[in-house]
Amino acid sequence: MVKVICEIETDKATLEFESLEEGYLAKILAPDGSKDVAVGQPIAVTVENPDDIETVKTNFSGSMEVKEEILTHRDSKDDGREEKTSFTRISPSAKLLISEYGLDASSLKASGHHGTLLKSDVWAAIKSGKGSSRKSTPKDKAAPSQKGSQASTTALPESHPQRSDSFEDLPNTQIRKVIARRLLESKQTTPHLYLSTDVILDPLLSFRKELKEQHDIKVSVNDIVIKAVAIALRNVPEANAYWDAEKGEIILCDSVDISIAVDTEKGLMTPIVRNADEKSITSISSEVKQLAEKARAGKLAPNEFQGGTFSISNLGMYPVDQFAAIISPPQAGILAVGRGNKVVEPVLGSDGTERPAVVNKMNLTLSADHRVFDGKVGGAFLTALRSNFSDIRRLLL
Repeated sequence: MVKVICEIETDKATLEFESLEEGYLAKILAPDGSKDVAVGQPIAVTVENPDDIETVKTNFSGSMEVKEEILTHRDSKDDGREEKTSFTRISPSAKLLISEYGLDASSLKASGHHGTLLKSDVWAAIKSGKGSSRKSTPKDKAAPSQKGSQASTTALPESHPQRSDSFEDLPNTQIRKVIARRLLESKQTTPHLYLSTDVILDPLLSFRKELKEQHDIKVSVNDIVIKAVAIALRNVPEANAYWDAEKGEIILCDSVDISIAVDTEKGLMTPIVRNADEKSITSISSEVKQLAEKARAGKLAPNEFQGGTFSISNLGMYPVDQFAAIISPPQAGILAVGRGNKVVEPVLGSDGTERPAVVNKMNLTLSADHRVFDGKVGGAFLTALRSNFSDIRRLLL
């Protein structure tokens, strides 16, 4: 019987690690919350005979435990010196205060989550006088230059009366760190081209209502947007491409694979609807629901979030009218979808006369890699996309 031993968080997802052999877990070498565990490094010891468990516990020493202890000591260093502390983590601002005022870190008590020493803990120790000092503070060093001037020496707790200690430094997950690094790299290395257009939503909303009332089929606006984008990419293959930096060439993609931005507790994930141009709207709707559920649970397999050719980021469920998204390399394009708004504009009647009417409009903003998209390709893609929204039934062909 296959059993899950642990969950491993990579830079993309949280994966379950299963044991394929029967036995007993004798010793855990990588405790819960361990970071930077190298590939191939032992994380646990299993035995076939339960009588061997105690032997393993007393005799086996793993490298992970040594590494864990080293990391804990490294966090509590001050100017290269190791100290015995009551906390396991320390915020950057707290470390800076300890260094600035020469405090003995071993005398400080942590109040943050998971034993994190906060800036407020350091200030509390300073004000109460419990934070013993190893070296003279900046105030003490300045005092000898002002001979006989007692007014210039101020008590340490009163030197910064306006400092706030009402915040807390929260550690990021590995996924959020990777997202931050890649978004920064994208903005720094990818020349972003922005093109924006408005589309009328009424044909889409009527089609969606018809599916629900006549066929009892429920699909979201985003499901139809995915299909419309996929068909536009198929009709304009130059937009379904990426830039090969090594060759200095544009590479056209063979399939239309749409990455969908899904917000999770651990960060933004982008599961992929593969061959979206060949699938029905109902099939896309069902697949998106399953992928979003797996993304929020951290159960996406690598092939379900790697290798998309184009991305969609939809903030239409929020009061966001328009925004520009950041490209996710190596892809060359991402479409930002805003909310629908009612506006009044002239509409051509059956008699050929324009009259004011209320219509639902939605903004679409394309962020494209200018090395792949020039104005012609970007304009052709948005033109094809607008056509799909104006005649929504063409998506059924």
